[in-house]
Amino acid sequence: MQEILLHVCCGPCATQSIIELHQELYDLTLFFSNSNIHPEEEYLARLDSLRTYATQLNIPLIVDNYNPTEWFELVRGYEPCVEGGDRCKICIELRLEKTAAYAKSHGFPGFTTTLTISPHKNTKMINEIGERLAIKYDIIFLSKNFKKKDGFKKSIELSKQHELYRQNYCGCKFSMEK
Repeated sequence: MQEILLHVCCGPCATQSIIELHQELYDLTLFFSNSNIHPEEEYLARLDSLRTYATQLNIPLIVDNYNPTEWFELVRGYEPCVEGGDRCKICIELRLEKTAAYAKSHGFPGFTTTLTISPHKNTKMINEIGERLAIKYDIIFLSKNFKKKDGFKKSIELSKQHELYRQNYCGCKFSMEK
């Protein structure tokens, strides 16, 4: 089994992603790095749900520092961007960079992300960012498209089955307002 650090945005997105990676014989550690989530109560609700699920599956969970100030500074000037545009690219790059840096500094041979399970996310863009960061950190990025084969639909069913908190917006203040 190959170890991999899995960036996780929330419990529901983790469900089917974890199943698929386990079927491919990956040994997982979850990494929650999501300073974009607003407000803090929402961040804590998503983290609590993921902690519960990780505990049920006996999968290690690492929680990165919550630093919304850093996130707001990075996206300053991009507030009016459409969902899925340049602001989202900056946001995804920040979270995947933190994942790659953690993976490299803690001996993980590679990383990937649950973000590709969402039908609202650009899988090609996410995987390109991951591949670029893998080169920068000299580790492996596992390019995935977790929404394939009804992955998103299965994640919804699994989150209901496990009674996981499921949000109704991507996470940032601007996605909440749209």
